[in-house]
Amino acid sequence: MKKLLILVLFLPVLVSAEVYQWKDASREVPFSDRSSVPDSKKIAVEAGVGLYRVKTVYDGDTVVLEDGQKIRLLGINTPEVQHRDKLADAGGEDAKNWLITKLKDTNVRLETDAEKTDSYGRTLGYLFTENKEFINQSLLAEGLAEVSIFPPNLKYVNELVTASQQAEKAKLGIWKRPEYAVIPVDELTEAGHFGWTRLVGKVKSVHPAKKFVYLQFSDRFDVRIDMEWLSLFPELNSYQGKTIEVRGWLNKRKDKFSMLIRHPSAIKSL
Repeated sequence: MKKLLILVLFLPVLVSAEVYQWKDASREVPFSDRSSVPDSKKIAVEAGVGLYRVKTVYDGDTVVLEDGQKIRLLGINTPEVQHRDKLADAGGEDAKNWLITKLKDTNVRLETDAEKTDSYGRTLGYLFTENKEFINQSLLAEGLAEVSIFPPNLKYVNELVTASQQAEKAKLGIWKRPEYAVIPVDELTEAGHFGWTRLVGKVKSVHPAKKFVYLQFSDRFDVRIDMEWLSLFPELNSYQGKTIEVRGWLNKRKDKFSMLIRHPSAIKSL
């Protein structure tokens, strides 16, 4: 798999300081706290913030920083790119190529949220360019990603959800692709659907269990919502008898399908 390699740079900033950059004869970009070099340019750096260069872009939502940190962008999910024997999802290369172009020749700032790492050991975070562009949000605004909120990581939930809704309304990127068209629940086949998907149907019943509240659409499909995050949702009984769209990944249990939903942004009332 082709990877993007970018000049290694790490600039830790522990206190407020004036930082200058310039290009030397080797075309590298040195940094200093002194402005003694002609044509040096002052850059804005926040106290306690590290600036990095990205070493590798794996796909639209996963990068490696020059210090070795593997970053999984929070709040979004981009289609998969091709790797090993798995074919790329529609739009996966578009998201990756956009990210490569956006991060080339720029520094990035990393912010984390309530959870610092995931089960794969990746750092979970939000990336901002030195021009203060919010990369997670921009991927959504371009229609290159779908919003995917995992509580308790809710720092930028409003910005991310709004960007996704606007891209969907404008039919940008994945929102105009037939591969991501909504599927009626009654048309689910035995094979189900691989990857992120959108399903629509009428909620026939709502019933709580020990760990989840279930929205039952049919004998073959239900949505489960973790009790721990129930306070984020509207009154779930209000969905009963309503036609709604749900978004996420299908799990198969014997001949039945279920979808875990963690945040109300994955439910669209029709």
